[in-house]
Amino acid sequence: MPLKLDDEVLQINDKTFEIFIRKEEIQAEIASLAARLEADYAGKEIVFIAVLNGAFMFAADLMKQFRSPCEITFVKVSSYKGMNSSGRVDEVIGLNTEIKDKHVIIVEDIVDTGITMEKLFTLLSVEKPASLEIVTLLHKPEAFKGTHTPTYIGFSIPNKFVVGYGLDYDELGRNTEHIYQLKGETR
Repeated sequence: MPLKLDDEVLQINDKTFEIFIRKEEIQAEIASLAARLEADYAGKEIVFIAVLNGAFMFAADLMKQFRSPCEITFVKVSSYKGMNSSGRVDEVIGLNTEIKDKHVIIVEDIVDTGITMEKLFTLLSVEKPASLEIVTLLHKPEAFKGTHTPTYIGFSIPNKFVVGYGLDYDELGRNTEHIYQLKGETR
């Protein structure tokens, strides 16, 4: 069985993970991020661009908390293979929404090296948005090598591998309500 879940532990293939951030903490932080975004973008034309696959749960919950008018669209890029960043970004699904002169907020599940954000900033800047910012649920400052630090960060975490709540290990584990880290690693 490739995936096994009990109350506190998630087993995926050869790896055992334990709860790192509980669903209640996640939802409270998302409500806080949504409130900050609403205050900062009041009265502006906003387009959220969620990065698939990982950000789908975060984007859905963020949209439930964000009460102002907005658009949301999705792009798909990838820079992970297993537990390591591949160092390259492949755009799979392109942008189909007009963003010129609109305030664009990239919605990401996790920003670690920043490779994905560099590629997205380059691609989206060509479309001449009014502004371009990042909201991320998780940020790994120790791993970050990019130039576009997220403006809105839910949790700053150590450079440890995490899974759950949209994040995967070999495409498994996305469908949990908590975020897990490898068993034995410390917060």
